[in-house]
Amino acid sequence: MQRIRLRYTKRGRLRFTSHRDFQRAFERALRRAEVPMAYSAGFTPHPKVSYANAAPTGTGSEAEYLEISLTASRDPERLRVLLDESMPAGLDIVEAVEARTSGLADRLTASVWELRLDGVDPAEADRAVAAFNGAGSVEVQRRTKNGVRTFDARPAVVGLGCVETPGAAADRPRDQPCAILRLVVRHVTPAVRPDDVLSGLRAVADLAPPVPAAVTRLAQGLLDEETGTVTDPLAPDREADPAAPAISPGAADSAAAKAPA
Repeated sequence: MQRIRLRYTKRGRLRFTSHRDFQRAFERALRRAEVPMAYSAGFTPHPKVSYANAAPTGTGSEAEYLEISLTASRDPERLRVLLDESMPAGLDIVEAVEARTSGLADRLTASVWELRLDGVDPAEADRAVAAFNGAGSVEVQRRTKNGVRTFDARPAVVGLGCVETPGAAADRPRDQPCAILRLVVRHVTPAVRPDDVLSGLRAVADLAPPVPAAVTRLAQGLLDEETGTVTDPLAPDREADPAAPAISPGAADSAAAKAPA
């Protein structure tokens, strides 16, 4: 009867939750909030929830998406509040719109990532980024269930650069360097993940952070090849509903981003 699309986050320690952990927590929240869910047919009915391109375990995210199917109409914002109150802090439901267009998954063609490299001097990171961007190919290896796989990570990278984010210096010891990288990557097969790009930086420039990088997805959506912008995938649904409130500035910042120069 109604489809609702949600944007949610993985923040703080909750970035270590797996996608399966999130699924269990979300289904419990649906029951607590008494959402009139549609169920699949068959011997083992389950709630009709479609997840789209979940972030890897261990990475934070401001832009995860899913869609639920309901048997009765509900106000999207009221539903968002009820679900958010039923979720653990850190797994936050931050936006809800009624699905008025098709193909949400088709609009998730790229992601914007922030990679925080504690212990790495920004000048050293700049040199490594320049070497990566200047390389024609960057072969990396990933261990899979079928063994070690080698592939070229360079073509999927739309933009990679060093940036200074607000508050980046305030939340770390002043005597320790820290480089912040902004990465825009296409969703291709095989998927190129932030850790693959870090492996590539190690391969082309011997950049090896002394501690694991803190990785956060800032946005995902449709990539505008001309401008390098990753657009908000919920915008078509919002624009198709004249009664929907305008997106807040904070939500807009998290929903779309531009590739680094």
